[in-house]
Amino acid sequence: MSQLKRLSLLLSVTILATVFLASSALAEKLVPKVDNFILFVDYSGSMAMLHKDVNKRKIVLVKELLTSMTQAIPELQYMGGLFTFAPFEEEVAMAPYRKAAMKPGIDKIKGDYEIFNRRTPMGAGLLDIEPTLKKLSGKTAIIMFTDGDENQGIDPVAEAKLLASKYNVCFHVVSYADTKHGVEIIDQLRKISPCSCINDIMGLADKAKMDDFLKCALYTVQPDVVPAPAPAKTESPDLVVLRNLNFDFDKSVIKDQFVPILQQAAQILKDNPKLSIVCEGHTDSKGTVEYNQKLSERRATAVRDWLVTKGGIPASRIGVTGYGKTMPKFDNNTDEGRYLNRRVELRLNK
Repeated sequence: MSQLKRLSLLLSVTILATVFLASSALAEKLVPKVDNFILFVDYSGSMAMLHKDVNKRKIVLVKELLTSMTQAIPELQYMGGLFTFAPFEEEVAMAPYRKAAMKPGIDKIKGDYEIFNRRTPMGAGLLDIEPTLKKLSGKTAIIMFTDGDENQGIDPVAEAKLLASKYNVCFHVVSYADTKHGVEIIDQLRKISPCSCINDIMGLADKAKMDDFLKCALYTVQPDVVPAPAPAKTESPDLVVLRNLNFDFDKSVIKDQFVPILQQAAQILKDNPKLSIVCEGHTDSKGTVEYNQKLSERRATAVRDWLVTKGGIPASRIGVTGYGKTMPKFDNNTDEGRYLNRRVELRLNK
């Protein structure tokens, strides 16, 4: 067996063993789909009225749902905030999401306010949230809690479309509609965003459906152990796949769970000073060719930079290339397949 093949085999077996041990120690892994989310509550007069089907004030139903929803939202790496409209108020400012931080904001929302002379300028509320969106980076989910009965001012559908065109926003509407007009407005709002997750208060009362809604809107579940799939057997002998270097959606950040694998790779490179490698980055199929090409290069560069700055490997021994979404190995029609495709592989230089 040639020295190259022996090194390839050694690197593959050692890293895959490390990956298996590291992955096996992890529980089910939740990964954010968004960078930010805004809970946006309709605080208008019609929300203080009894819901025709439930016989309870709509705003009280909202407060109950917010309490259970904020406890069900996992504390991941996203920003969260709570706002009302009609009138517009910042109840909880945008900050790294913590369940406990939401309760004081929910408590501020009254459940027994006067209905008289309290109209529903939903469009104005959407206009008022724009300064907050301007300060955010990445993708934002706006979860609206409303009965859709807007009756004053700016067209809310037109304003929501404008926000969606200017910012990376996805609208999700939890419906309290009990009138024909309210249903029509909410249907139009939901059609603005292809990513919109549809539900209503009845469905979200069920924990499983609540979890499904939140997984649709805010996060995804990744497998706790990533097996070494069959395609690895057919790869050329100079390719070493770091199975655990799978990146979050639209991210190129080196995660803490990568460190043991990268440390092992750095040690093997130190033990074999004549060995050089290329970091090859890949993406899933979402997004344009141009964007994914640059994203794959950023992922490969992040691995190279870690090996240089933290692993002590000379930069001259590590090349970088990106393949974008052109070389998938797994099914891009599933969450797990897309996760596995968001990868960096190391190739030994001959």
